[in-house]
Amino acid sequence: MVCTTSQFDLIVIGGGPAGYGAALYGASAGLNVAIVEFDRLGGTCLNRGCIPAKSFLETAAVNRHVMHSKDFGIVLDGSSSVDFAISQSRKQKIVDGLVKGITGLMKSRKVTVFEGIATLGADKNVTVTAADGTSQVIQGANVALAPGSVPRMIPGFDRGGPIMSSDEVLDLDYIPARMAVIGGGAIGCEFASTFADLGSAVTILEGLPKILPGLDVDVANIVVRSFKKKNIDIRTGVKVNGHTPNSEGGTTVHFGDNENLDVDVVVVSVGRRPFTDKLGLDGTAVKVTERGFIEVDEYCRTGEPGVYAIGDIINTPQLAHVGYAEAILMVKDILGEHPMPVAYDKVPWAIYCHPEVAWAGPGEDACKAAGIDIVVGKHQFRANSRAQIIGETDGLVKVIAKKNADGTAGTILGVHMVGPWVTEQLSGGYLAVNWEATVAEVAEFIQPHPSLTELFGETVLSLTGRSLNA
Repeated sequence: MVCTTSQFDLIVIGGGPAGYGAALYGASAGLNVAIVEFDRLGGTCLNRGCIPAKSFLETAAVNRHVMHSKDFGIVLDGSSSVDFAISQSRKQKIVDGLVKGITGLMKSRKVTVFEGIATLGADKNVTVTAADGTSQVIQGANVALAPGSVPRMIPGFDRGGPIMSSDEVLDLDYIPARMAVIGGGAIGCEFASTFADLGSAVTILEGLPKILPGLDVDVANIVVRSFKKKNIDIRTGVKVNGHTPNSEGGTTVHFGDNENLDVDVVVVSVGRRPFTDKLGLDGTAVKVTERGFIEVDEYCRTGEPGVYAIGDIINTPQLAHVGYAEAILMVKDILGEHPMPVAYDKVPWAIYCHPEVAWAGPGEDACKAAGIDIVVGKHQFRANSRAQIIGETDGLVKVIAKKNADGTAGTILGVHMVGPWVTEQLSGGYLAVNWEATVAEVAEFIQPHPSLTELFGETVLSLTGRSLNA
């Protein structure tokens, strides 16, 4: 059965961060909004990505603290163990609560929610097909394509049994004794860090010469040293050739020059691809690149008037907060508010492995490659009093500034951090980079003492030629 409903100001296809962000922001701006999602609101980030992964990371952090409790004078009687089924239940409770919260916001802001698969046709007609096969057509003055992304897999490693993507590993209710992580990027390193801290023997297999490619070299080196302390075996510059399942439910991974690795679980973490599979797009001028991304301009407009694309479906950083920013940009453009395009080269990045990594702006090597004359300041967390108090001294803060004609440090170009809770400390550095603040200006800011954020302030202060503790 097919029926047509009334027109909406904005139809959003996809309920992930970009999609639900667009729906909620648009509704708060007075637009009549509909959103279509075939699974659960929240998308990958909330249901199978950021939130559950960070919940497991926190379980790992608690276990790490318990293992080092003697350092703080707390002696535990007997042995401790991790009941990962409880961790899984706790994770799911957090996810379900957040999904319920988004659903409540949709209702309170009068966003019409359709459950089903949405395909876009000509004249901004969207066909919504429900799970029972029934369909209806809705029309929007504007349409936002935000179907998100799905994990990439590699030949010979199909999902099932011991082979998992980043989706399946988040459903584990036990800790594998031996784990191989294929891919040493941000997601792979988060899983490696999590399960190593929970007691798994973890091996990272990375085809490139180093893990975390693209990171500032000083930051990446500290992560590598810390991972080695956790006994994570890092194999770089290796090709994974296949695997052979065994009778115990595990498998043997074949890699490099006839090397073999017996493991219980393989996590394939080699990135994500845009999910355009069910969008349709027949009769539209929306263009899709060879890599599967939808082509857009700086305002996220596609080639079809009134049709936008936001989030992982376009070739911009695949970050939830970038999806939020694109959603806001799009709604403002619809309203004719002449917004500023997203400055993708200055967005905040965060990796939640242990130690954490966070940065905004280019690294030292990137600045030099661009021919920019720079001044660099960097200081270790081991000299920071709060870091010593909490027992987390691995890491550094690195500030990169443009060199003035007189040799002094000028505009802050990049702030790169690795260490305790740096994902919560980046905001000051992010603001400095995006407001094009100078070293002299930021050096005037007062940091609380004792705090981890002091190290950022001390590093900037040192770039003035004078300093206190750093």
